[in-house]
Amino acid sequence: MHSSLSSRQAQSLELDLSRFRKRAGVSLEQIAHNTKISSRFLQAIESEQFEKLPGGIFTTSYLRQYAAAIGYDEDALVTFYNQKMNPPEPVSQVPQTDTGSRSLLDRWFRTPAQAPR
Repeated sequence: MHSSLSSRQAQSLELDLSRFRKRAGVSLEQIAHNTKISSRFLQAIESEQFEKLPGGIFTTSYLRQYAAAIGYDEDALVTFYNQKMNPPEPVSQVPQTDTGSRSLLDRWFRTPAQAPR
């Protein structure tokens, strides 16, 4: 594999897969012929329009096959895809409530209210 893209770099960079593919001397037609992946899906991968891919295991498979065909790091491309399609949600500060064991014990040992006589 020929990429040194870490998962952190993949998150912050836009990929230029078309340029990488051209440097490798491979055409989209060759990849489509060898992998049996539709050229429209290959174009979607290169333009990072991942929402146009079929989804699920097909997308992961297409990304890995495409990366292998151009000599790109398969894991880095899948990581980039995952981070782009499922960005981490910002961490919000939620007020802490006392849900510790002491309040649970207090509820268990609380004496019941007296029944009316």
